[in-house]
Amino acid sequence: MAAFGSMSIAQIQQGLTNKEFSAREVAEASLARVASADEKVHAFLEVTEDLAYRAAARVDEAIASGNLAAAGPLAGVPVAFKDNMNLEGTHTTCSSHMLEDYVSPYTATCVKRIIDAGGIPLGKLNMDEFAFGSSTETSAFGPTCNPWDLSRVPGGSSGGSAAAVAAGMATMTLGSDTGGSIRQPGSFCGTVAVKPTYGVVSRYGVVAFGSSLDQVGPFARTVRDAALTMNALAGRDQLDCTSQNVTCDFTANLDQGVAGMRIGVVPEFMNAAGLTPEVKSKIDEAIGKLQDAGAEIVEVALPNVHAAISAYYVLGPCEAFSNLARFDSVRYGYCDPGHKDLGGQYEGSRAKGFGEEARRRIMLGSYLLSAGVYDKYYYPAQQVRTLITADYTAAYEKVDCIIAPCAPRTAFKFGEISDPTEMYLSDMYTISINIAGNGGMNMPIGVGADSGLPIGAQLIAPAFKDENMLRVAAALEKIYGEAPVAPAFADGKVGE
Repeated sequence: MAAFGSMSIAQIQQGLTNKEFSAREVAEASLARVASADEKVHAFLEVTEDLAYRAAARVDEAIASGNLAAAGPLAGVPVAFKDNMNLEGTHTTCSSHMLEDYVSPYTATCVKRIIDAGGIPLGKLNMDEFAFGSSTETSAFGPTCNPWDLSRVPGGSSGGSAAAVAAGMATMTLGSDTGGSIRQPGSFCGTVAVKPTYGVVSRYGVVAFGSSLDQVGPFARTVRDAALTMNALAGRDQLDCTSQNVTCDFTANLDQGVAGMRIGVVPEFMNAAGLTPEVKSKIDEAIGKLQDAGAEIVEVALPNVHAAISAYYVLGPCEAFSNLARFDSVRYGYCDPGHKDLGGQYEGSRAKGFGEEARRRIMLGSYLLSAGVYDKYYYPAQQVRTLITADYTAAYEKVDCIIAPCAPRTAFKFGEISDPTEMYLSDMYTISINIAGNGGMNMPIGVGADSGLPIGAQLIAPAFKDENMLRVAAALEKIYGEAPVAPAFADGKVGE
């Protein structure tokens, strides 16, 4: 049986329509693939076999009635979800001991929409603890390995989501992105990875890190698969007041090419310290190919983008401190035994339940929101946010989309970056988009000449015009090809 995770949505549905295989067989083969390949990758924290077979049965019933479309636009597609997304009856741990035993009593809107669209849910995926990290090394349950090189990180915090697609275990996965947590692992693992404009996808049922920054989006191996997933995800949700009534068909302009489009290049990005020569060379190459395809390349300035990381590491920890206050060991979460007073129970439970990086960000947020410090840092960070948003608005008066590096380097080895500040710089190209709220995505453009590892171009769209970046991505896909399964996992292999 073929590895269905290496097939596109169209290929799977064509096979189902032609009765070359059943949705039950898709589920069986996909679960078997996870069981074998994930021994090497460790992308999954929980496998949802019963849910997968139930979803497959619904698809097979629709096929038997002669109406596959009734099963939904993602009918028969193997999918999986980052473990900060609630799915009723499954553990939602956020890769933390704090929530190790927590079982979801309800389902997140984004998860429900994918399952209602016919997706076959394979399970929950590893991540950096509470999404705090850029390498998936902070997971309390062990790191995920990059399928392209098992000695290297997959990126983070949605490392499990990226690795599952890169290893051919799922056709599509969902991740969340607060400062680059979809796009950076997409770049490291060589997958299409989309962070939509803030408000396009409901955040209801997704455990919050930074409520004004978080956004859910898909990983896939083709641009069309990502766009089809966005069609299922997008739209107003009464349970999330920040969600918007988006009715765009994200597949509508994928075949239009880039002729006549104005694509921006930002000198502040291309000349930044830390950008490795092999990444810069590939981005320059992609820019040249877009120009050859008929796009007009326009230089645009983002004069305040250098302050994005500083602003983010004020705003993010402040919001994280507020959001994680709910994990108090009383209603749910880890409860440290043996304490005689509530204060001691709080202190012991939070000290042992949270990992090192989570504690670091909680303490930083607590300090930044304290009396005498709040005015000095939080207000200026919000002012910087306004300036960066204005910079992007001005840039989009000149261009339809911006191209930039997605990460300053290719995937690094486990333990190679131990300094937290250096780790934070992994997201130097992605953070400003979360601050402004625009859409951004990773598009694989081959491998580096030195490392042989995937490199991605980041495409950044104006707010609520995410179809622009998908159109450019589709043009690049025609040049570079669809994102492959990692070589060690291609053709049915499991990382030998």
